[in-house]
Amino acid sequence: MERFAWMLVRWRWAVLVVWAVIGVVAAVRAPATPKLLNIRGGSARETEASRTEKLLNERFARPIGEFFAVTLEGPSRFDSGPSRAVLDSLLAALAAQPYIRGLVSYPATGDTTFLSRDRRATFVLVAIDIEDGDSAGALVPPTRQVVRRTLARLSEGGEYRARVTGRAPLDLDVRDAVTQDSKRGERALLPLTLVILVLAFGALVAATLPLIVGVLAIAVSLALIGLLTTVTPMSIFVLNMTTMIGLGVGIDYSLLVVTRFREELGRGLRRAEAAVSTMVTAGSAVITSGLTVVVGFGALLFTPLIETRSVGIGGLIVVAVAVLLSITLLPALLAVLGREIDRPKWLARRLTWYHSPRVWEKWARTLARNPIRAMIYGGIVIAILTAPLFWIRIGLPSRHWWPAGTEAGQGLEALSRMGVAGYVQPIRMLVEAPEGRTAAQTASLRGLRTLSDSLRADPRVLEVRSIVDLEPGTSLLAYSVLYSDMESARAQYPDFVDAYLSADRRLALLDVIPADTTSLTSAMELVQRARELGRMELRGTKGMRVTVGGYTASALDFQDDLLERFPLLVALILGATAVMLAVAFRSVLVPIKAIIMNTLSVGATFGLIVLVFQYGVGSQLFGLTGPTSAIFVVIPVLVFAVVFGLSMDYEVFLLSRVKEAYDRSGRNTAATMEGLSATASVITSAALIMIMVFGVFAFARVLPMQMLGFGLAVAVLLDATVIRMVLVPAFMQTMGRWNWWPGGRARGEARGQVREVSGGGTGGGPGLSS
Repeated sequence: MERFAWMLVRWRWAVLVVWAVIGVVAAVRAPATPKLLNIRGGSARETEASRTEKLLNERFARPIGEFFAVTLEGPSRFDSGPSRAVLDSLLAALAAQPYIRGLVSYPATGDTTFLSRDRRATFVLVAIDIEDGDSAGALVPPTRQVVRRTLARLSEGGEYRARVTGRAPLDLDVRDAVTQDSKRGERALLPLTLVILVLAFGALVAATLPLIVGVLAIAVSLALIGLLTTVTPMSIFVLNMTTMIGLGVGIDYSLLVVTRFREELGRGLRRAEAAVSTMVTAGSAVITSGLTVVVGFGALLFTPLIETRSVGIGGLIVVAVAVLLSITLLPALLAVLGREIDRPKWLARRLTWYHSPRVWEKWARTLARNPIRAMIYGGIVIAILTAPLFWIRIGLPSRHWWPAGTEAGQGLEALSRMGVAGYVQPIRMLVEAPEGRTAAQTASLRGLRTLSDSLRADPRVLEVRSIVDLEPGTSLLAYSVLYSDMESARAQYPDFVDAYLSADRRLALLDVIPADTTSLTSAMELVQRARELGRMELRGTKGMRVTVGGYTASALDFQDDLLERFPLLVALILGATAVMLAVAFRSVLVPIKAIIMNTLSVGATFGLIVLVFQYGVGSQLFGLTGPTSAIFVVIPVLVFAVVFGLSMDYEVFLLSRVKEAYDRSGRNTAATMEGLSATASVITSAALIMIMVFGVFAFARVLPMQMLGFGLAVAVLLDATVIRMVLVPAFMQTMGRWNWWPGGRARGEARGQVREVSGGGTGGGPGLSS
């Protein structure tokens, strides 16, 4: 490391030029990355829902796989008069588009389901001719333009409100909301972060360096993620995660390096020697911390979901970039600036109160006198916060799933007012007739009718659409006669037959429309009920094979996939964390203690997520109008993986300073007190920055990002206070010399990077490298 550090200092101007070029390229390419990200996500392996969708696209002549819903609200009734003329003009304009396969509307069917009760609102289902969901997203803007242009050409078009919604429009608006929230979060965070850094360093120049590293880490990471989208799908969720992790970790590592550099200057070293010494000590610590952080992100690569794998890949990239910047660009800048980093000097004198170790020394002595009591009190706090976790419900949230204020979200609200929001996300059941029989024969029609009646009897179902549900009251005999002459049936119901009966007539589709009172959470239970019915041998269904798909079924499938892999992810993270800490500290108790403490922190975090979101306690602070009733399955997995990685930073910062003091004195109590008081201000500053970075996204418009931002902010708060400031030192006070068994006390000079993480000196204050 020392040879590399001298080379870096010698070629510092070249390093700065290289990073300047990289920064310019990243600044150009990074803004294009959001449009390259996958907005659909889902499981990376085949599921029942994906098989259903594949069968629909391959074996149906005119499948209604992807479709938009265009809502139209006007001043008069749409079944006649001028509003009907406006509706006809809109239908004609949409039908003329080459990518539109067909339209289902009130004029085409005469079905009053497409009209509101007062007839002043209607909707049109627009079937799209595409291959996948992300392709449908590209057709949303042109469809919206067609709708707007059509209304603009009409003399009274300004009196009508039209919105394009549906699965793809909702996904697209989520991506736009995530992009906007990310930019808004960055703008809000930078000045707030600068204030904390000024407090931490007491110098404006020193405070700007971590910001440079953090912003550059985000830009370079986003540019690299954009390149990766050509190789593997990357979820839109990676966008905000890159901002949060890049800014938080980049600033965190820079805080350590800059602090150590100032300490070396304070010892009388010249700028070049100080930069080299900083690299050998704090630089090694940054690499170690980076390796511990990537453990959690690396484990996400073993999950089956595009969303979680994307966050894992994005996390690995952004942490690697932050580490690289901290051990190359930052030392080069420090070698150039030297003592100019402390300007303006008058500011440091005014902020000496922030670095005073007296408060923390007093706290450390209090813990030393009553460590058992501190552990009891801290444990009670954690237990109370964890309690709601025992009532966690995993599933799609019942409300706030789609961002409010977007066109697609407003369109969904319009459908809800009409009582037909379930049409946007039907549960799709495919029924395959046995060999030698078609789905249009009498025996098969009887089975389809049995399934349809069983589903329709469920109060969560508004309607079932299938080839045996064309018109209410029609008998099986009438349907048998109708389908005995398929050409005549197609002539009578041209779009419907091809959409609900496969080309080879072996497959029949049942679209189950959930009632408006059925939330997404309840809809997942309805999917399970539909699959149970498909497995049962009902009247006429013997020999039939049933698969269930649709949006809710896809969500249920990847939820089951992720929960199945979750134990493996937990084992990987715990095992890797234990091994790394055991090697770093040459101790058995330290890694066991770290795993227990981190688990307590994660458990309390989960409890608060359940309390605030699932039960709605205090959710109004985050712009929510009530409880979500369930927690999205991705949230616990991501929080667990990310928190375990990030919390290792504080674990290493505190324990390495304690270990250094213990190696020097051999007194565990004094070493614990010194380690706590010496690292408290650094941990506090780093934690405040992390809490702000994550906390800003708790106010995002996309619910999963709100849950994730809140969870990570709470986790850092608990980790930096109750865990690192109370439970960890109290535990170490209680265990005494057993903390360091079997490694014991190191002799002579500090050995390895563990002892170098927190730098030299025994006092508190800002002179800490980690």
